[in-house]
Amino acid sequence: SPSDLRRAGNEEFRRGQYGPAAALYTRALELLEATGREAAAEERSVLLANRAACRLKDGACSLCVADCNSALDLVPFGIKPLLRRAAAYEALERYPQAYVDYKTVLQVDCSVQAAHDGVNRMTKALLEKDGVNWRQKLPPIPTVPISAQTRWSAPSAGAPGANTPPATAPQREPDKAAANTERARTLKEEGNELVKKGNHKKAVEKYSESLKLNQECATYTNRALCYLALKQYKEAVEDCTEALRLDPKNVKALYRRAQALKELKDYKSSIADIKSLLKTEPKNTAALKLLQELNRA
Repeated sequence: SPSDLRRAGNEEFRRGQYGPAAALYTRALELLEATGREAAAEERSVLLANRAACRLKDGACSLCVADCNSALDLVPFGIKPLLRRAAAYEALERYPQAYVDYKTVLQVDCSVQAAHDGVNRMTKALLEKDGVNWRQKLPPIPTVPISAQTRWSAPSAGAPGANTPPATAPQREPDKAAANTERARTLKEEGNELVKKGNHKKAVEKYSESLKLNQECATYTNRALCYLALKQYKEAVEDCTEALRLDPKNVKALYRRAQALKELKDYKSSIADIKSLLKTEPKNTAALKLLQELNRA
């Protein structure tokens, strides 16, 4: 049954087997969708949110976003799909979208610390990226209706159903790894601070610790930047390749791999990466300049 498959998926997730867990959630979804029952919408939303957690842990951030979108279509303003989508957007460095999702969570439940922390991180990132006018570039933040806010608030002690979480409440099992994800993010930020200070060797250590806890595209590209600075070009290529496995069109990964390949005198592969990058960003000045250098090499 779908509930049995979900429980089995939760068990696999607890053991860190995110691929098998996602497969079990997928089978449960297929069974529910086969019934065509409208009443299954909330259960489907939970399964999609759980599968999104697997995608996030495996670094498949675009798939995580897609699952969260589907979950939120079924049950709007679900806290867990919003938080997981925000984390995926953050990993993809889509900071405006992450900011909007974290702010939306706080409308639903202002006590969610992860959302407060996320807003603070995104505010800092957007300020660095876009300057003091960063708010003007944000997508619109949806207004959460009162009904959705009360729906997600916990019932008071002794109230009917106080010991029974709503059907839309996300399962706890996939969140047991949340502490690792948060620790990985903290380590990545510590690495970023070390890069700003020019301490690339120590930054590599921080990024490596972070990647043991959570494989994230941005962490790979950040460590690749350090390897470039340390003239460890083969390692830089490997990290960019891992980043591109997670996000095949990642501009930073393509550019940094091209830089490393140039230093390794693999000009043909370097040019191929730059051309792939320019398909996504045709006016990327750094890439155009590197392509000129490669053509002269």
